[in-house]
Amino acid sequence: MLNMVELHSLPALDKLKIIEALWADLANDENSIPNLTWHEGELLKTEERYMDGSIETVDWQQAKKELRSQFE
Repeated sequence: MLNMVELHSLPALDKLKIIEALWADLANDENSIPNLTWHEGELLKTEERYMDGSIETVDWQQAKKELRSQFE
C-alpha cells in the first residue's frame, strides 16, 4: 500500500490509473457508498435551478468536445 509521500510523488498518469481503479471498485458495489446529506442537498438545488430554467444545458457530446479542447 502507498503512503501519502509515495502517492504525492507518483506521476499524474499513475494517479489517474489509481483513481480509475478506485472508482470502478466503488461502482461495483453502490450499496457500500454512504449517502452524503450535503451532496443530496446540492443535487436538489441543481435540479431546482434546472427546472426553473436558470441553468443552461449543453449536449453531452458538445460538452466533451469543449472540455477536450481546453487541454489540447
